[in-house]
Amino acid sequence: MHGSSTKAVIGALAVIVGCGVAAAQDAPPPPAVSVSPVASRQVTETGDFIGRVVAINRVDVVARVAGFIEERNFTEGQMVKTGDLLFRIEQDTYKTAVDQQEANLAKAKATEVNANLQLQRAQALVKNQNVPQATVDQLAATEQAAQADVLQAQALLEQAKINLGYTEIRSPIDGRIGLANFTVGNLVDSTSGRLAVIVSQDPIYVTFQASEADIIAYRKRVANSADKDPHVTVHIRLPDGTEYAHPGLTNFLDVQVQTDTDTVTVRAQMPNPDGVLIPGGIVGVIVERGKPRFTLMVPQSGVLLDQAGHYVMVVNDAKQVELRRITTGSEHGKDIEVPSGLKEGELVIVDGIQKVRPGQVVAASAVPEN
Repeated sequence: MHGSSTKAVIGALAVIVGCGVAAAQDAPPPPAVSVSPVASRQVTETGDFIGRVVAINRVDVVARVAGFIEERNFTEGQMVKTGDLLFRIEQDTYKTAVDQQEANLAKAKATEVNANLQLQRAQALVKNQNVPQATVDQLAATEQAAQADVLQAQALLEQAKINLGYTEIRSPIDGRIGLANFTVGNLVDSTSGRLAVIVSQDPIYVTFQASEADIIAYRKRVANSADKDPHVTVHIRLPDGTEYAHPGLTNFLDVQVQTDTDTVTVRAQMPNPDGVLIPGGIVGVIVERGKPRFTLMVPQSGVLLDQAGHYVMVVNDAKQVELRRITTGSEHGKDIEVPSGLKEGELVIVDGIQKVRPGQVVAASAVPEN
């Protein structure tokens, strides 16, 4: 009986050991999760608004004298510089007017010379009483009238030259010129209206509406700042969702609140060297509300919420999962600020959270960066 008992115990142990080996061989591998390290990044508090692009300068090109258009010296939509010739109106009539006024001026000057000589002779003769004083007075008046005629002829000549100059219509500003409303051969004058429009491109304005609360907060920040700088940095989000490469600065705050919207118009000046911002367009406006600061950030995909608040799952040095309670701050794209609860470099699970529980060993791999 004793031998049989010993054999039974040995047999039972063999079965137990065998089952243990089989269980170890059949145990599932640790669940795979993707992790992202807690990173310290520089952020700036911002406010989002909707803005409109406005040209700083906009000029309607008009005719100031009447005549047929002889030349159009631009391509619609091209950039023009100050002084570039845009249109030329027929000049023959105006050149003739200049020639006529030059002749009138020469005649008036000759008349003045003659009147002056006659006056000088009479003044010499009146001393010997060969000419009455009344004659001298009359000649003096004639000489003064001749001088006035010279001045009048000079003025008329200047006006004729000005009118001739108006036949060449030049760009008063740098900018982009639009469609031509009149083609070569059309008769135009000062009542014809706009021949074309030119809008400046660089720099350019962006205007947006801010609430009274935003303005009050802005003024408090300026008052509490060391440099009291009233200008605020502005960034632009283009209609395709991308951020415009060149930041700008606010340079105007309206003096009154618009009663229909209870908002205040704010204007920023933006560089526009490549003409990306088009006058009249709608853009997103991102206004910096403070100085840059460093804060810890984690992907929003790794932050969970229950009745106790926000938390994340962290993989520790032993590859075990820990539940960590955190506080959250502002969102920045796909990331969110974590003021407390985590340390820089800790690994937060961002993919596979549903497969794990606290204390479980996992196989962690870094999430690919975009």
